[in-house]
Amino acid sequence: MEEDEDSFELEVFEVDEPATPDEARPPPRRHRRRRRARSFGGSGGPQRSRSSVSVCSSSTARGDQPLVPPATPETPGGPPDAARPSSTFRSSLLSVLGKLVVWKSSSSASARHRAPSTPSPSSATEQPPPQDSCEYLRGFLTFETERRIRANDREFNAQFHYANNYIKTSKYSVLTFLPLNLFEQFQRLANFYFLCLLVLQMIPAISSLTPVTTAVPLIGVLALTAVKDAYDDYQRHVSDSQVNNRKSLTLRNGKLVEDKWAQVQVGDVIRMENDQFVAADMLLLSTSEPNGLCYIETAELDGETNLKCRQCLLETAEMGQDDARIGAFNGEILCETPNNLLNKFEGVLTWQGKSYALDNDKVVLRGCVLRNTQWCYGLVIFAGKDTKLMQNSGKTKFKRTSIDRLLNFIIIGIVFFLLSMCLFCTIACGFWETITGRHFQIYLPWDKLVPTDPTEGATVIALLVFFSYAIVLNTVVPISLYVSVEVIRFVQSFLINWDEHMYHEKSGTSAKARTTTLNEELGQIEYIFSDKTGTLTQNIMTFNKCSIGEKCYGDIIDEQTGEVLELAEGRVENASSLSSLPGATPPSTFVQLHNGLTSKSPSAPGTLAIRVSGTVPIDFSANPDYEPEFKFYDKSLLEAVRRKDETVHSFFKLLALCHTVMPDEKSGRLEYQAQSPDEAALVSAARNFGFVFKERSPNSITIDVMGEREVYELLCILDFNNVRKRMSVILRKDGKLRLFCKGADNVIYERLKNNSDSRKIKTQDHLNKFAGEGLRTLCLAVRDLDDDFFNDWKNRHQAAALSLDNRDEKLDAIYEEIEKDMELLGATAIEDKLQDGVPQAISKLAQAGIKIWVLTGDKQETAINIGYSCQLLTDDMAEVFIVDAHTFEEVELQLGKLKEAISNLEKSDGVNGGPTAVSVVTFSESDYQHGCSVEEPEISGGIALVINGHSLVHALHPKLEKIFLEAASQCKSVICCRVTPLQKAMVVELIKKNKHAVTLAIGDGANDVSMIKAAHIGVGISGQEGMQAVLASDYSLPQFRFLERLLLVHGRWSYFRMCKFLRYFFYKNFAFTLCHFWFAFFCGFSAQTLFDPIFISFYNLFYTALPVMSLGVFDQDVNDKNSLSYPKLYAPGHQDLLFNKKEFLKSAMHGFFTSCILFLVPYGTYLDGVSPKGHALSDHMLFGSVVATILIIVVTAQIALDTAYWTWWSHFTIWGSLCIYFAFTFITNYVFGGSYVGSLSKAMIEPTFWFTTILTVTLLIVPVLAWRFYFVDVKPTLSDRVRLKQRLESLRSRQSQDILRTPSARRTRRSIRSGYAFAHQEGFGRLITSGKIMRKIPRPNTDFSFPLSFGSTIGASLSPRKPVVATSSSSSAGAFNNLAPPEIPGFNEQS
Repeated sequence: MEEDEDSFELEVFEVDEPATPDEARPPPRRHRRRRRARSFGGSGGPQRSRSSVSVCSSSTARGDQPLVPPATPETPGGPPDAARPSSTFRSSLLSVLGKLVVWKSSSSASARHRAPSTPSPSSATEQPPPQDSCEYLRGFLTFETERRIRANDREFNAQFHYANNYIKTSKYSVLTFLPLNLFEQFQRLANFYFLCLLVLQMIPAISSLTPVTTAVPLIGVLALTAVKDAYDDYQRHVSDSQVNNRKSLTLRNGKLVEDKWAQVQVGDVIRMENDQFVAADMLLLSTSEPNGLCYIETAELDGETNLKCRQCLLETAEMGQDDARIGAFNGEILCETPNNLLNKFEGVLTWQGKSYALDNDKVVLRGCVLRNTQWCYGLVIFAGKDTKLMQNSGKTKFKRTSIDRLLNFIIIGIVFFLLSMCLFCTIACGFWETITGRHFQIYLPWDKLVPTDPTEGATVIALLVFFSYAIVLNTVVPISLYVSVEVIRFVQSFLINWDEHMYHEKSGTSAKARTTTLNEELGQIEYIFSDKTGTLTQNIMTFNKCSIGEKCYGDIIDEQTGEVLELAEGRVENASSLSSLPGATPPSTFVQLHNGLTSKSPSAPGTLAIRVSGTVPIDFSANPDYEPEFKFYDKSLLEAVRRKDETVHSFFKLLALCHTVMPDEKSGRLEYQAQSPDEAALVSAARNFGFVFKERSPNSITIDVMGEREVYELLCILDFNNVRKRMSVILRKDGKLRLFCKGADNVIYERLKNNSDSRKIKTQDHLNKFAGEGLRTLCLAVRDLDDDFFNDWKNRHQAAALSLDNRDEKLDAIYEEIEKDMELLGATAIEDKLQDGVPQAISKLAQAGIKIWVLTGDKQETAINIGYSCQLLTDDMAEVFIVDAHTFEEVELQLGKLKEAISNLEKSDGVNGGPTAVSVVTFSESDYQHGCSVEEPEISGGIALVINGHSLVHALHPKLEKIFLEAASQCKSVICCRVTPLQKAMVVELIKKNKHAVTLAIGDGANDVSMIKAAHIGVGISGQEGMQAVLASDYSLPQFRFLERLLLVHGRWSYFRMCKFLRYFFYKNFAFTLCHFWFAFFCGFSAQTLFDPIFISFYNLFYTALPVMSLGVFDQDVNDKNSLSYPKLYAPGHQDLLFNKKEFLKSAMHGFFTSCILFLVPYGTYLDGVSPKGHALSDHMLFGSVVATILIIVVTAQIALDTAYWTWWSHFTIWGSLCIYFAFTFITNYVFGGSYVGSLSKAMIEPTFWFTTILTVTLLIVPVLAWRFYFVDVKPTLSDRVRLKQRLESLRSRQSQDILRTPSARRTRRSIRSGYAFAHQEGFGRLITSGKIMRKIPRPNTDFSFPLSFGSTIGASLSPRKPVVATSSSSSAGAFNNLAPPEIPGFNEQS
């Protein structure tokens, strides 16, 4: 079978049915295994699958064939109701099962479920649908093969039962909450175990304890968890309600009616206004813009805030906003079934006897926002759960922590241990009753149910004792364990919510734990999957610096010292943080200045750089078109503009003229719409410096230069794409021709004149400086042209554009002819603003051993540049490897080379002794008596991987995923760009499935929801792209930088506390429960309890509950400051060092040893014991009270040793619990008349009790102290050493000497000017020169004699050439996203 390059395969069972329905007895079904292809949803390349009609849907199977509606003679163009087979009981049953995603019978399906046998448009009305009948076991795949819709006809569309626009992200309803929630909770084996135990306790013949002791805690645990789950799901219901109740304008009988989103149905026509969210996936019918254009922002879908253009059919655009005409529109659509492919749509519109092909450019999707378009009308084709946004959102999953899973395993082991003890006691009881017990029936009579025969009677008693001991010894796994765990998690969640250090004052939002079940998992994260736009960056581009005519502008110079000043980030920063990396200036060279800037000076060591209001940006208010939000601090550039420096003016004129930005006017204010924020930032900079782009037409551009109007004739646009890496415009003014060009520096430098070496060298230095600061750079150049050369070039270009053979190559050669011998003007430097503290947070998380992968829908160049800015990619990396192939074989080859490069690097590291480790912090010998030191090595080197979405499609193929995983997991950083939301989730699932690592996904938009749901922990950023990510998340944060504190402080503390809690809990319960087991040897294995039943009930509920909960909530080994300063403290969570099977066995053995000493020492003391007054001390109740009292003292002393962080609450709970024990013992016995009244009082008045207590406590506590002192002194962990340093600091009150250096936010790095300031795929050049994009065309200028058609041809004929596949690159230069070449449109009628 031929493999599909863009798909992975799912096995589908096909069941053959009889060929005709008239056969009396159908032959036996033959089950055949077939392969069913399902697309990954990659962003690049066509999605192809098998053309088998019986397996693949027509929407995905026939990638190159138009979809045409099958019709029948009965109802042309519609589904034949008469042709449907009659519904039988069997078909109805299969239909119900089909809705449960088990079976699907096509015999009961409508005609829409049948795939036509490749009809052609001419024969669409002649071929009836095939009458084959198949049943499939189809899993989660859709059942439809095509979708038919008739506009404005609800009755017609209702017969297909399409999903309405109601969405549901909640898990429960009022009816399903109780059964589903109980089912989820009883997946915990402990809950199921206690349910069985409760049933046993309700049988009087075998139970020596009341069922209340188990029923009340079990019901409490179930109720507490149910309330929490109900609250979480209520929040989802509220969110769904808010979305479903949004208003939309729907056409009803030719009139606009206001409807809720939930009431919108497939086939409805709705009207949308500017800046509104799109309610459903819709086919555009008409818009307010010329030629049926509209602009949308797709941040909710792919994270990109760039404006995208959509265009409706010109035939439907003529309807305008005539509600009557649009209401009468009755076109029929045959299109693909619902799927998750954001960049693909196929369909056919049949209207007025004609068919029109539909593609993705004619569709707007739910989640988009209408921008710069006053209104538009659309026909709903997918609604609700069928929309592409919801198809990519994934399902809400029940998440459990790794500790929960480990506890399930441990509980199984404990149950088997309990059963083995019960079995031992059963056998021993049988022997005892047979040998000894039958002789004491006068004192210990057998029950009437027991046979009188000694052997049979002993056997029956032994069997009953088995269940009795199962009840007596059940406290080895107490229900209070889960009560305590839930309470601890609940309180820990509030500690996260209340943390003032994670409060963002600007937005007024704080961190929020939206779940209470995953806190300790935050301390075990191994992989972080992060979105880029809005998560790492603010998505705000600012014109930062520039180089013009060999002079650098944008730096702020101290007038007194001549030093370059650096602006702080708006908050107090330690000066030492600016020098954490090799080669940086030491912290002792920074001083505090009054103007808020940092200057390099040899004085004032360790002072702070503080930004104050003294730094005043340039005042541009003299310019009527200035933007108040634009900030620039170097006044020398404005002075050069005012003195009319020729080079500076040419520089800004180029910025104002060479672009594809469209001007717009809102409320009397000039606004720009650009395909990328980079281009908008450059045009904005020119505008504020007095070079204002005013308007454009297909053949002219108008700008204002220092208040004077200048009109340029636009001859052609050589548009940008990712292969050319540059764009040019050719303009004429006053009879003078000039080419303006901007692009990546390596591309521009190859096309400069040979006589500009001095300027090239100086500009190169500036470019290196800009790139070292993480800025996005562009070079600007011009060339003057003469008319003869241009006219000759124009004719040759016209011929190349019309060529049918090798058109792309010929056009590239033509462009090369005119884009050469240019004169360099300078370079721009744009800053893509990161969120505050992102580089520091990533650096700390990397030091903690967490691998960070960036999964973004943005372009490769943008992703790489941000990777350098946030220090995911660094200069000391051995190689940055780019995988950008389009075919399966090429991707396999590139991954093989990546593995080879990693292998070679490992070999070279082995020869050289491994990578260099830079000591970040060391402790001096004076800090420790034994010379201990703490180091946080920052490992240099390593390989980074950058992979494109179309390559990821193949990398995730079952044949390649293991190779990709093996190579990627060995890389220091991984960046996946141009990926779809579903691909993000698939990458997360790949790591979860194969690496068994704890994963965290963080994002801020709806395109991140599937990734957030797929990861073990989902974190939503409450950003500017809506609240979908937050609502789907487990934790929400205002900023990415708070993730550092969430993991390294709260996550580590929660894991540390939970592990210590569990170790102690199992210890104290084994010590308590096994006392009954030792007592069994002395009570004839009769299931007699050693302790007072009230003590058994209160032991875990009152006597030991508060101290252990205090430990689980408040304990900490080191404070938050040191947790952040030493990220390596986080490492134990990766290896489950603090609680695992080995640690559990240690705790169990400790409890076993404790119970043995607790029982045997008092037993030996009180055996045949007599008081000085001659009173017997060896009675059962007194002995049980003594053992219980010593047990409480020992476990209280043990938790006092385990507590590392003492608070007033710790003292209250630990010592208070002792008081509670004695108080409750006297109250229950003396006030309420308990059966053990006077036992403890009698024991405590005798010296024997106190001697026994001291001896037992000493035997149990001293070995623990010795063991711990030995290991802390001889083999201290990093936590031990940091804690010692923390104590020494508190004693000496030292503040500044031992502060850990924090990596700076911006570090010098190599030039990566492939990260040029273009972030879009292709400009608006074709639309501009064709005139389609124009709202209004200015009055033609009679001076311009250039024909409009030529501009259309020049702008439209560009198409990217296919580059040679790049295998790897040591920098980001030279490897770019290969884009599928668009179709070259024909010339307009005038040509």
